[in-house]
Amino acid sequence: MSIFRSGLAKTRQSFFGRISQILGNTEIDDEIWDDIEAILLQADLGVETTQRVIDDLKNRVRKQGLTSAEQLNTALRESLQDLMQRPPVLNISGRPLSVILVVGVNGSGKTTSIAKLAHRLKLAGRNVLIAAGDTFRAAAIEQLQTWGERVDVPVIAGQPGSDPAAVVYDATEAAKARGHDVLIIDTAGRLHTNYNLMEELAKIKKVSQKIVPDAPHEVLLVLDGTTGQNALQQAQKFREMVDVTGVIVTKLDSTAKGGMVFAVFNDLNLPIHYIGLGEGVNDLVDFQPEIFIKSLFEEN
Repeated sequence: MSIFRSGLAKTRQSFFGRISQILGNTEIDDEIWDDIEAILLQADLGVETTQRVIDDLKNRVRKQGLTSAEQLNTALRESLQDLMQRPPVLNISGRPLSVILVVGVNGSGKTTSIAKLAHRLKLAGRNVLIAAGDTFRAAAIEQLQTWGERVDVPVIAGQPGSDPAAVVYDATEAAKARGHDVLIIDTAGRLHTNYNLMEELAKIKKVSQKIVPDAPHEVLLVLDGTTGQNALQQAQKFREMVDVTGVIVTKLDSTAKGGMVFAVFNDLNLPIHYIGLGEGVNDLVDFQPEIFIKSLFEEN
Protein backbone atom coordinates (compact mmCIF):
# COMPACT_ATOMS: atom_id res chain seq x y z
CA MET A 1 0.00 0.00 0.00
CA SER A 2 2.79 2.46 0.92
CA ILE A 3 4.51 2.15 -2.48
CA PHE A 4 1.19 3.03 -4.17
CA ARG A 5 0.67 6.03 -1.89
CA SER A 6 4.17 7.43 -2.31
CA GLY A 7 4.32 6.60 -6.02
CA LEU A 8 1.01 8.32 -6.78
CA ALA A 9 1.68 11.40 -4.63
CA LYS A 10 1.87 13.81 -7.60
CA THR A 11 -1.44 12.72 -9.08
CA ARG A 12 -3.13 12.71 -5.69
CA GLN A 13 -1.88 16.17 -4.71
CA SER A 14 -2.45 17.93 -8.02
CA PHE A 15 -5.78 16.67 -9.26
CA PHE A 16 -7.55 14.22 -7.01
CA GLY A 17 -6.61 16.34 -4.02
CA ARG A 18 -8.41 19.23 -5.68
CA ILE A 19 -11.50 17.08 -6.07
CA SER A 20 -11.49 16.47 -2.32
CA GLN A 21 -11.25 20.24 -1.77
CA ILE A 22 -14.14 20.94 -4.13
CA LEU A 23 -16.25 18.21 -2.56
CA GLY A 24 -16.16 19.67 0.92
CA ASN A 25 -19.21 20.55 2.95
CA THR A 26 -21.21 21.99 0.09
CA GLU A 27 -24.39 21.09 -1.72
CA ILE A 28 -24.41 19.42 -5.13
CA ASP A 29 -24.99 22.04 -7.81
CA ASP A 30 -24.34 22.53 -11.54
CA GLU A 31 -20.98 24.17 -10.86
CA ILE A 32 -19.69 21.06 -9.10
CA TRP A 33 -20.26 18.94 -12.23
CA ASP A 34 -18.24 21.39 -14.32
CA ASP A 35 -15.44 21.39 -11.74
CA ILE A 36 -15.29 17.59 -11.53
CA GLU A 37 -15.31 17.26 -15.31
CA ALA A 38 -12.47 19.78 -15.69
CA ILE A 39 -10.31 18.05 -13.07
CA LEU A 40 -10.87 14.56 -14.51
CA LEU A 41 -9.91 15.81 -17.97
CA GLN A 42 -6.78 17.51 -16.58
CA ALA A 43 -5.88 14.26 -14.80
CA ASP A 44 -5.93 12.61 -18.27
CA LEU A 45 -8.94 10.34 -17.97
CA GLY A 46 -9.81 11.44 -21.50
CA VAL A 47 -13.12 12.71 -22.87
CA GLU A 48 -14.85 9.34 -23.24
CA THR A 49 -13.95 8.02 -19.78
CA THR A 50 -14.66 11.36 -18.08
CA GLN A 51 -18.13 11.50 -19.65
CA ARG A 52 -18.80 7.93 -18.56
CA VAL A 53 -17.83 8.80 -14.96
CA ILE A 54 -19.95 11.99 -14.93
CA ASP A 55 -22.99 10.15 -16.35
CA ASP A 56 -22.57 7.37 -13.77
CA LEU A 57 -22.23 9.91 -10.94
CA LYS A 58 -25.38 11.76 -11.98
CA ASN A 59 -27.20 8.43 -12.08
CA ARG A 60 -26.00 7.58 -8.56
CA VAL A 61 -27.10 11.00 -7.27
CA ARG A 62 -30.57 10.49 -8.74
CA LYS A 63 -31.01 6.85 -7.64
CA GLN A 64 -29.50 7.19 -4.16
CA GLY A 65 -30.87 10.67 -3.43
CA LEU A 66 -27.42 12.12 -2.70
CA THR A 67 -27.45 15.76 -1.61
CA SER A 68 -24.03 16.64 -0.18
CA ALA A 69 -20.73 16.95 -1.99
CA GLU A 70 -19.20 14.65 0.61
CA GLN A 71 -21.58 11.88 -0.49
CA LEU A 72 -20.59 12.67 -4.07
CA ASN A 73 -16.92 12.19 -3.16
CA THR A 74 -17.68 8.65 -1.97
CA ALA A 75 -19.78 8.01 -5.08
CA LEU A 76 -16.87 9.17 -7.28
CA ARG A 77 -14.55 6.60 -5.72
CA GLU A 78 -17.16 3.88 -6.26
CA SER A 79 -17.67 4.97 -9.86
CA LEU A 80 -13.94 4.87 -10.59
CA GLN A 81 -13.70 1.50 -8.85
CA ASP A 82 -16.47 0.09 -11.05
CA LEU A 83 -14.54 1.18 -14.15
CA MET A 84 -11.62 -1.07 -13.29
CA GLN A 85 -11.01 -4.77 -12.85
CA ARG A 86 -8.08 -6.79 -11.59
CA PRO A 87 -6.07 -8.20 -14.48
CA PRO A 88 -6.19 -11.93 -15.22
CA VAL A 89 -3.15 -14.01 -14.27
CA LEU A 90 -0.49 -13.90 -17.00
CA ASN A 91 -0.77 -16.87 -19.35
CA ILE A 92 2.79 -18.08 -18.72
CA SER A 93 2.31 -21.40 -16.93
CA GLY A 94 1.38 -24.97 -17.82
CA ARG A 95 3.92 -25.47 -20.64
CA PRO A 96 7.69 -26.08 -20.85
CA LEU A 97 8.44 -22.61 -22.30
CA SER A 98 6.23 -19.50 -22.22
CA VAL A 99 7.02 -16.52 -24.45
CA ILE A 100 6.28 -12.87 -23.59
CA LEU A 101 6.61 -10.31 -26.37
CA VAL A 102 7.10 -6.75 -25.09
CA VAL A 103 6.23 -3.82 -27.36
CA GLY A 104 6.19 -0.04 -26.97
CA VAL A 105 7.78 3.12 -28.34
CA ASN A 106 11.36 4.11 -27.55
CA GLY A 107 11.55 6.04 -24.29
CA SER A 108 8.45 4.44 -22.79
CA GLY A 109 10.48 2.55 -20.18
CA LYS A 110 10.27 -0.72 -22.12
CA THR A 111 13.81 -1.93 -21.43
CA THR A 112 13.70 -1.28 -17.69
CA SER A 113 10.21 -2.81 -17.47
CA ILE A 114 11.50 -6.00 -19.10
CA ALA A 115 14.32 -6.24 -16.56
CA LYS A 116 12.00 -5.55 -13.64
CA LEU A 117 9.49 -8.10 -14.93
CA ALA A 118 12.28 -10.66 -15.30
CA HIS A 119 13.33 -9.91 -11.72
CA ARG A 120 9.76 -10.39 -10.44
CA LEU A 121 9.39 -13.70 -12.27
CA LYS A 122 12.77 -14.90 -11.04
CA LEU A 123 11.78 -14.12 -7.43
CA ALA A 124 8.65 -16.20 -8.07
CA GLY A 125 10.87 -19.18 -8.93
CA ARG A 126 10.77 -18.92 -12.72
CA ASN A 127 13.83 -19.58 -14.90
CA VAL A 128 13.89 -16.52 -17.17
CA LEU A 129 15.80 -15.62 -20.33
CA ILE A 130 15.70 -12.25 -22.13
CA ALA A 131 16.07 -11.73 -25.90
CA ALA A 132 17.43 -8.33 -27.00
CA GLY A 133 15.24 -8.04 -30.10
CA ASP A 134 15.60 -4.26 -30.44
CA THR A 135 18.74 -4.52 -32.57
CA PHE A 136 18.32 -1.09 -34.18
CA ARG A 137 19.68 0.78 -31.17
CA ALA A 138 23.03 -0.26 -29.76
CA ALA A 139 22.07 1.55 -26.55
CA ALA A 140 19.00 -0.67 -26.15
CA ILE A 141 21.13 -3.82 -26.34
CA GLU A 142 23.69 -2.46 -23.89
CA GLN A 143 21.02 -1.24 -21.50
CA LEU A 144 19.30 -4.62 -21.50
CA GLN A 145 22.60 -6.44 -20.93
CA THR A 146 23.44 -4.12 -18.03
CA TRP A 147 20.02 -4.67 -16.48
CA GLY A 148 20.34 -8.42 -17.08
CA GLU A 149 23.54 -8.46 -15.03
CA ARG A 150 21.89 -6.39 -12.33
CA VAL A 151 18.94 -8.75 -11.91
CA ASP A 152 21.02 -11.86 -12.67
CA VAL A 153 18.99 -12.93 -15.72
CA PRO A 154 20.85 -13.99 -18.91
CA VAL A 155 20.37 -11.93 -22.09
CA ILE A 156 20.75 -13.27 -25.64
CA ALA A 157 21.84 -10.46 -27.97
CA GLY A 158 23.20 -9.98 -31.47
CA GLN A 159 25.23 -7.20 -33.03
CA PRO A 160 23.60 -3.76 -33.44
CA GLY A 161 21.79 -3.69 -36.77
CA SER A 162 21.47 -7.46 -37.02
CA ASP A 163 18.20 -9.17 -37.93
CA PRO A 164 15.87 -9.09 -34.86
CA ALA A 165 14.12 -12.29 -35.96
CA ALA A 166 17.47 -14.15 -36.04
CA VAL A 167 18.21 -13.00 -32.48
CA VAL A 168 14.75 -14.12 -31.35
CA TYR A 169 15.18 -17.51 -33.07
CA ASP A 170 18.53 -18.05 -31.34
CA ALA A 171 17.10 -16.95 -27.99
CA THR A 172 14.03 -19.22 -28.29
CA GLU A 173 16.24 -22.15 -29.23
CA ALA A 174 18.60 -21.39 -26.32
CA ALA A 175 15.71 -21.03 -23.86
CA LYS A 176 14.38 -24.45 -24.85
CA ALA A 177 17.79 -26.13 -24.82
CA ARG A 178 18.80 -24.69 -21.43
CA GLY A 179 15.53 -25.43 -19.68
CA HIS A 180 14.28 -21.86 -19.22
CA ASP A 181 10.53 -21.70 -18.70
CA VAL A 182 9.98 -18.02 -19.59
CA LEU A 183 11.43 -16.05 -22.51
CA ILE A 184 10.90 -12.26 -22.58
CA ILE A 185 11.49 -10.66 -25.98
CA ASP A 186 12.32 -6.97 -26.40
CA THR A 187 11.24 -5.41 -29.70
CA ALA A 188 12.04 -2.21 -31.59
CA GLY A 189 9.84 0.78 -30.82
CA ARG A 190 9.64 2.81 -34.01
CA LEU A 191 6.09 3.92 -34.62
CA HIS A 192 6.93 6.32 -37.43
CA THR A 193 7.52 3.36 -39.76
CA ASN A 194 4.38 1.40 -38.98
CA TYR A 195 4.59 -0.98 -41.92
CA ASN A 196 8.20 -1.99 -41.21
CA LEU A 197 7.48 -2.49 -37.53
CA MET A 198 4.40 -4.57 -38.31
CA GLU A 199 6.42 -6.75 -40.69
CA GLU A 200 9.14 -7.12 -38.09
CA LEU A 201 6.73 -8.13 -35.31
CA ALA A 202 5.08 -10.66 -37.63
CA LYS A 203 8.50 -12.10 -38.49
CA ILE A 204 9.51 -12.33 -34.81
CA LYS A 205 6.25 -14.11 -34.02
CA LYS A 206 6.77 -16.52 -36.92
CA VAL A 207 10.32 -17.54 -35.97
CA SER A 208 9.44 -18.05 -32.29
CA GLN A 209 6.53 -20.27 -33.39
CA LYS A 210 8.94 -22.54 -35.23
CA ILE A 211 10.20 -23.63 -31.82
CA VAL A 212 7.18 -22.88 -29.60
CA PRO A 213 4.13 -23.33 -31.89
CA ASP A 214 1.63 -21.22 -29.88
CA ALA A 215 4.03 -18.34 -29.05
CA PRO A 216 3.79 -15.59 -27.97
CA HIS A 217 1.57 -16.34 -24.99
CA GLU A 218 1.44 -12.72 -23.85
CA VAL A 219 2.04 -9.46 -25.74
CA LEU A 220 2.59 -6.69 -23.21
CA LEU A 221 2.46 -3.06 -24.31
CA VAL A 222 4.55 -0.60 -22.28
CA LEU A 223 3.04 2.90 -22.04
CA ASP A 224 4.69 5.98 -20.54
CA GLY A 225 2.26 7.36 -17.94
CA THR A 226 3.65 10.89 -18.32
CA THR A 227 2.45 11.11 -21.95
CA GLY A 228 -1.24 10.84 -21.08
CA GLN A 229 -3.53 10.77 -24.11
CA ASN A 230 -0.54 10.32 -26.47
CA ALA A 231 -0.01 6.94 -24.84
CA LEU A 232 -3.55 5.98 -25.77
CA GLN A 233 -2.93 6.87 -29.41
CA GLN A 234 0.24 4.75 -29.35
CA ALA A 235 -1.74 1.88 -27.87
CA GLN A 236 -4.31 2.08 -30.65
CA LYS A 237 -1.56 1.87 -33.27
CA PHE A 238 0.16 -1.09 -31.62
CA ARG A 239 -3.16 -2.91 -31.37
CA GLU A 240 -3.56 -2.55 -35.13
CA MET A 241 -0.15 -4.19 -35.60
CA VAL A 242 -0.10 -6.93 -33.00
CA ASP A 243 -2.53 -8.73 -30.70
CA VAL A 244 -1.79 -6.86 -27.46
CA THR A 245 -2.95 -8.87 -24.43
CA GLY A 246 -2.10 -6.46 -21.61
CA VAL A 247 -0.43 -3.24 -20.54
CA ILE A 248 2.38 -2.01 -18.29
CA VAL A 249 2.07 1.68 -17.39
CA THR A 250 5.41 3.22 -16.39
CA LYS A 251 6.59 6.43 -14.68
CA LEU A 252 3.39 7.01 -12.71
CA ASP A 253 5.52 8.30 -9.83
CA SER A 254 6.77 11.20 -11.96
CA THR A 255 3.48 12.47 -13.36
CA ALA A 256 0.37 14.24 -12.13
CA LYS A 257 -1.68 12.53 -14.84
CA GLY A 258 -2.32 9.10 -13.35
CA GLY A 259 -5.89 9.26 -14.61
CA MET A 260 -4.73 7.86 -17.93
CA VAL A 261 -4.78 4.42 -16.28
CA PHE A 262 -8.60 4.61 -16.28
CA ALA A 263 -8.60 5.63 -19.95
CA VAL A 264 -6.34 2.70 -20.91
CA PHE A 265 -8.74 0.28 -19.29
CA ASN A 266 -11.97 1.96 -20.38
CA ASP A 267 -11.11 3.17 -23.91
CA LEU A 268 -8.90 0.24 -24.94
CA ASN A 269 -10.48 -2.55 -22.92
CA LEU A 270 -7.03 -3.90 -22.07
CA PRO A 271 -6.01 -5.31 -18.68
CA ILE A 272 -3.28 -3.42 -16.82
CA HIS A 273 -0.93 -6.00 -15.34
CA TYR A 274 1.76 -3.79 -13.80
CA ILE A 275 2.45 -0.14 -13.03
CA GLY A 276 5.83 1.50 -12.57
CA LEU A 277 6.10 3.56 -9.39
CA GLY A 278 9.82 4.29 -9.20
CA GLU A 279 13.31 3.64 -10.50
CA GLY A 280 14.14 0.69 -8.25
CA VAL A 281 14.20 -2.92 -9.38
CA ASN A 282 11.20 -3.70 -7.15
CA ASP A 283 9.13 -0.69 -8.24
CA LEU A 284 7.19 -2.52 -10.96
CA VAL A 285 4.15 -3.60 -8.98
CA ASP A 286 1.02 -5.68 -9.60
CA PHE A 287 -1.85 -3.42 -10.55
CA GLN A 288 -4.50 -3.52 -7.83
CA PRO A 289 -7.41 -1.20 -8.73
CA GLU A 290 -8.81 -0.82 -5.21
CA ILE A 291 -5.44 0.19 -3.73
CA PHE A 292 -4.70 2.39 -6.75
CA ILE A 293 -7.95 4.34 -6.30
CA LYS A 294 -7.57 4.56 -2.52
CA SER A 295 -4.07 5.97 -2.98
CA LEU A 296 -5.35 8.65 -5.38
CA PHE A 297 -7.69 10.04 -2.75
CA GLU A 298 -6.11 9.46 0.64
CA GLU A 299 -3.15 11.37 2.00
CA ASN A 300 -2.76 9.14 5.06
